[in-house]
Amino acid sequence: MKKLFLAAVLFVTLIGCTEHIDTSDRYVFTQKTIAEYLEGKEYYSDYIRLLGEMPVSAVSETTLKQLLSARGHYTVFAPTNAAIQDYLDTLFHKGLITEPSWKGFTNESDLDSIKKVIVYNSILDSGDQEAFTVTAFPESEHEFGITNMYNRKLRVFIGEYDRDSISINGQAMLSKTNRDIVLSNGYVHQVEGVIAPSNDRLGDFMYQWARTSGSGYSVMSKLVLACGLLDTLNAFRDEKWEMLYLTGEVKDLPNHTSVGQVGTIPPHRYYGFTLFAETDHFWEETLGKGVDEITVEDVCNFLRESGLFDHIPGTTYDEDYTSERNVLNQFVTYHLLPQRIGRDKLVIHYNELGYNYNNNKGPTIPIMDYYQTMGLPRLLKTYESRESDGIYLNRFPKLRNGRGQFGPTKENINDYHESGQFPTLKGKSAWPDENQGVRVLTYAEAGTDDTNIANGIIYPIDNLLVCTENVCNQMGTQRIRVESASLMPELMNNDVRAQRAYYNFGAVNVRAIPTNYPYLESVQIREGTLFYYLQGYMSNYHNLQGDEFNIIGRYDFTLKLPPVPRAGQYEVRFGVATGSRVRSMAQVYFGSDVEHMPAAGIPMDLRLGGLERRDGDVTTPSNVGWEADTKDDEYNDRVEKSMRTKGFMKAPNSWSNQLGSSTSIRTFHYMTRRIMVNAYLYPFQNYYIRFQSVLDKEAREFYMDYFEYVSKEVYDNPEEAEDIW
Repeated sequence: MKKLFLAAVLFVTLIGCTEHIDTSDRYVFTQKTIAEYLEGKEYYSDYIRLLGEMPVSAVSETTLKQLLSARGHYTVFAPTNAAIQDYLDTLFHKGLITEPSWKGFTNESDLDSIKKVIVYNSILDSGDQEAFTVTAFPESEHEFGITNMYNRKLRVFIGEYDRDSISINGQAMLSKTNRDIVLSNGYVHQVEGVIAPSNDRLGDFMYQWARTSGSGYSVMSKLVLACGLLDTLNAFRDEKWEMLYLTGEVKDLPNHTSVGQVGTIPPHRYYGFTLFAETDHFWEETLGKGVDEITVEDVCNFLRESGLFDHIPGTTYDEDYTSERNVLNQFVTYHLLPQRIGRDKLVIHYNELGYNYNNNKGPTIPIMDYYQTMGLPRLLKTYESRESDGIYLNRFPKLRNGRGQFGPTKENINDYHESGQFPTLKGKSAWPDENQGVRVLTYAEAGTDDTNIANGIIYPIDNLLVCTENVCNQMGTQRIRVESASLMPELMNNDVRAQRAYYNFGAVNVRAIPTNYPYLESVQIREGTLFYYLQGYMSNYHNLQGDEFNIIGRYDFTLKLPPVPRAGQYEVRFGVATGSRVRSMAQVYFGSDVEHMPAAGIPMDLRLGGLERRDGDVTTPSNVGWEADTKDDEYNDRVEKSMRTKGFMKAPNSWSNQLGSSTSIRTFHYMTRRIMVNAYLYPFQNYYIRFQSVLDKEAREFYMDYFEYVSKEVYDNPEEAEDIW
């Protein structure tokens, strides 16, 4: 409170030099609760009444007013009486109520629903973490890290020229005077409108936008409709899981053996989608027609004549747009991911070398994620770097990686930053500089609709997005590192992956998936498997993106891996950390037929690290041959080559053991990579990997963090050895 008081004094002092702003409500140093504060303001009388009428949930008799009278960390976007009346006026003009008042509702169900919209959407519960002051709000067009009490993510919009002009979801402007009101259990921000996200789903919006221009996505909406994807894109929630959770038929897992916390299961199983869309303006310029004149056939003709799909076997050009092999279907589904990814998570920055999530001053080294798109199995790369100045799809710059032309000389720095150069095209491309990637635009830049959709999110892009021959070839000549959690869309859709909003320093959050329901579509979890997901964001976990999977017991599970970009010989690698004394040992199986997969070599011993084998309290030397890097690159390469003969590699140089650190995990002998599989793989098909425990020890942990696909052109290149990054 003393710090807040000093901040308030400084704030008042500063504004006194410029203009007079009424700050009578902005800083309220009192032990009043949020509920007490709202009750004392006549202009919140309607809102506080609704809070007193609405229960916290369907299974609780506690009202929201009582909740806001108790201890906690709540952020409340409180609508004034005038804001609520404006909302009722809107409902009346839409013909949803008979008069612009509470008397205009013809049935109790509609009345109850609207009350919930007003109050549930206005409250964020931060749990043990601090509530949100304006300075802690996300960037413009980004979402808060937690859902509101309506289970929706709220998006912030900040004025381009007036940074003090802030709205929530583009619907509710924050008062410039009555905000950041400090109370004993959180903050109140007065809003001049009701926050009421649409309940329409992505398919609903596509249907509407295909028939009217103005959204900026009219053409893409027509294409989605033609491919018969509306029902798919209207999926919202798994109601069977909802019932199983409420009745307790699916349960939390017991205490994790080493962390000592219960593995909590997700309360919901929501579906979600991300759509990257060329804007109507792009199509008008490309096809030379007005948006209302552009037809599905126009786009199909353009795609057929481009020849960009000829490298994909079995591509058809008929009017059966629902077929995955159809050219239009291939085009549209490559724009779709089966998970709803907020803008701040399109590329997940966390512990890359030199980056500090708590003191974000922009990217350090380039970071990328890979996702399998809908439809025909293909990879889509998301990318951001300091030099890119934004998020891109399928960007392939030459990085200063200490190899080839960027080898160790006085003129070159091995810092993994973009060099300003791009490789030559390899095969047919969509445009001459395709390797620079497709930029993800902001809504302000694109001038497109920014509606908050119930089960999805749309991002405008600045160029044609196609899985071209060149894109496949470029991916095939780079190391593809895939975060394991990205292979499980349910984790992102249900706010499990990259959820940093609830963590105190030193805390580990343990989530879990039970075996008696197929919650994860891409994972078959067999009986006897305890499947835990650990988020150690504030615990200096050495893992990629700060999370890991621990699978415990007599485990046996199969995971669907992403497709490879082109045919060729590949190594399939696996990141391992042997710092724990309770690691396990597993037999690996790999193949394209999930029911019949051959064993991939001898069992993989996760107790074996670079210098030692840690088995309980017993530590013995290993024969892996790990040595710390020296300044002699040739010597370092010989060490790595020797390790490779035993199926091992050092850890990557790309991320650190703690936030903001310049110490790479490559320097730790207990962080290694395992070469599990070396096989000839084919594009446009799925591959699976199975891990089965071979130790008769219930408490042992199978560790899973990330996978790598690496083509022979990378790992066995006679002219340019694979880099350390």
